[in-house]
Amino acid sequence: MTFKVNNKVTWVGKRDWELTRFHGDEYSTNRGTSYNSYLIRDEKTVLIDTVWRPFAKEYVENLKKEIDLNEIDYIIANHGEVDHSGSLPELMREIPDTPIYCTAAAIKSLKGHYHEDWNFIEVKTGDELEIGENKLIFVEAKMLHWPDSMFTYMTNDNILFSNDAFGQHYVADPMFNDLVDNDELYQEATKYYANILTPFSPMVKRKIKEVLDFNLPVDIIAPAHGIIWRDNPTQIIEKYMEWADNYQENQITIIYDSMWHCTRRMAESIAEGIKENDDAKIKIFNAARADKNDLITEIFKSKAVLIGSSTINNGILHSISGLLEMMKGMKFKNKKYAAFGSYGWSGESVKIINEELKSAKYEVVNDGIKELWNPDDEQLQRCREFGAKFGKEIK
Repeated sequence: MTFKVNNKVTWVGKRDWELTRFHGDEYSTNRGTSYNSYLIRDEKTVLIDTVWRPFAKEYVENLKKEIDLNEIDYIIANHGEVDHSGSLPELMREIPDTPIYCTAAAIKSLKGHYHEDWNFIEVKTGDELEIGENKLIFVEAKMLHWPDSMFTYMTNDNILFSNDAFGQHYVADPMFNDLVDNDELYQEATKYYANILTPFSPMVKRKIKEVLDFNLPVDIIAPAHGIIWRDNPTQIIEKYMEWADNYQENQITIIYDSMWHCTRRMAESIAEGIKENDDAKIKIFNAARADKNDLITEIFKSKAVLIGSSTINNGILHSISGLLEMMKGMKFKNKKYAAFGSYGWSGESVKIINEELKSAKYEVVNDGIKELWNPDDEQLQRCREFGAKFGKEIK
């Protein structure tokens, strides 16, 4: 089902209510997602982006119900990743000579994916395309979040087609920010930024400032996934600037995995100790049971993080190992860390966690704490004292 964004722009994408995992198994989409494609009707007709390949035939058939495909004058590919461009081969079989406007990097990406030499038109920041009453202005958005990404701005109607920036993996009907649950919306927008854009935060700040320097009014932000921002749309731009600025809340997150609940008991006692010297909100998660993308989101929000694991086979439990690898790629800033864990024989887990955190250039504030076997009252008291000390150290 299509719907009007305004009198010139129609949403012609696909709502994917059933999707639960994305990017292979790398991202949880507990509220589904949408693949947003937009049709502009002016003196010229323009299609911005398509949808993911599994829905290609359905997409093209639905598009035919909306418009004679031969009336499409231009296609804009804001990004070459397959969830945005996957229907291009099906579409281009119908209208093979239609020019595709995209960045030089996107040309390489699209050729790499589909091995087709379509009618590509390379664009750079500041290039314009006259389409009638409106014109389209292109702004390269390198590493938001691929090297080939760009924004397309539509004048007069003041619409920013922002591709992956300002989006969410969140599906709803209707799809406007003033008509959905804003608590859910911001949960998904925060998760999206934390898991996808955090590594590129310095570039996010620079690119948003560059866009703002154009002094272009923005009445609608139309991303490639999720909800369209039409009520005070710049609120999400302001949020991105805040998130990109070494973001933290007054939160301490404790994440552990435990074989026989020994490390869990340590985590809970450490939390009790932290409360003696810090008024932060404390959250505790078992990494083996929690959603890994939710864990990354909680770390993103935190001012300090404690990571714990039992020792197993001279190493650490795989849920913690995987989390540390994800954290390494996130390049979080403005956070402090410590390690803890229980052991029965060799006791390497705390050392390994510290080494992993330091190799990611994270600030580890102490040597951590480890306890032998199932901690008794004396050992748990040491954990409380460790937590109290940590609360002081992070201040």
